[in-house]
Amino acid sequence: MFSKATKTERIDAEQREQYEYARRRIKQKKNLMRHFILFLVGSVLLLIINPVLGYGNELLFQNWFVWAILIWTFIFLVHLFNVFVVNKFMGKEWEDRQLEKLKIRQAERMAEIQKQVDTELQLPTMPKNKNTELNNPLPPDVE
Repeated sequence: MFSKATKTERIDAEQREQYEYARRRIKQKKNLMRHFILFLVGSVLLLIINPVLGYGNELLFQNWFVWAILIWTFIFLVHLFNVFVVNKFMGKEWEDRQLEKLKIRQAERMAEIQKQVDTELQLPTMPKNKNTELNNPLPPDVE
């Protein structure tokens, strides 16, 4: 009645991996939205600082705020491209395929090296007769 219910269900590895991937994607999109909001606020501030207040005309060239906003727009577009385009092509599935390819190449290379070692360093073979068997627990036959 007053006991705590304990869940004994465990998430298998694949579900855990999907969960972690979803968390990373949500974090990426959240950071993109933060960047967008910061971009909007920053652009408005730059528009207010230079044309309205006239600040920066003495120190910098005329209409410097336009160049600052254009550069910031370019940076934001790179971020947007990275989150939605690059991650789609080089996302979790791409990483898994690349990992499998590398594992196959490594296994092939290890087999090749093992074959090379076997051919270069051949161990001497022992003749097979009753007296030289290593696993025979009985003493050798006396003839």
